[in-house]
Amino acid sequence: MTASATISKHIAGIKDWRGKTFATVRKVILSADKDIVEELKWMGSPVWSKDGMIAVANAHKGKVKLTFAHGAHVADPAKLFNDGFGGNERRAIDFFETDKVKETALKALVKAAIAYNQAGLKKNNPKKTVKKKKKKTPSLKA
Repeated sequence: MTASATISKHIAGIKDWRGKTFATVRKVILSADKDIVEELKWMGSPVWSKDGMIAVANAHKGKVKLTFAHGAHVADPAKLFNDGFGGNERRAIDFFETDKVKETALKALVKAAIAYNQAGLKKNNPKKTVKKKKKKTPSLKA
């Protein structure tokens, strides 16, 4: 079974409001870019990536948590992040039963996370420079 099929089965198995919220969050993430990859990591948690990890999601008792790997570095003009402010890297969105998923803002946040990943790739992969061969110096052996 593929990761996407396993994620679909997992979400379908969540029979309360969390399943519906989880499905909406997943739909929005996947709609942000056609090249987003779904994977399962860390004991079966759904993870979305493009040029690096974007986010991981889990249904917990009383909430659906969506954690952005580099959320601290991503602009959040709609103020979606509501958890994870104690660290220097991750930020999370906790969705509770009465919360409505702000789809347009979430999609923009996913796109910003992808842009951050791509900027990091460019920064860490500078243009290759051609190395000049060193001239051999003649030996002074007699």
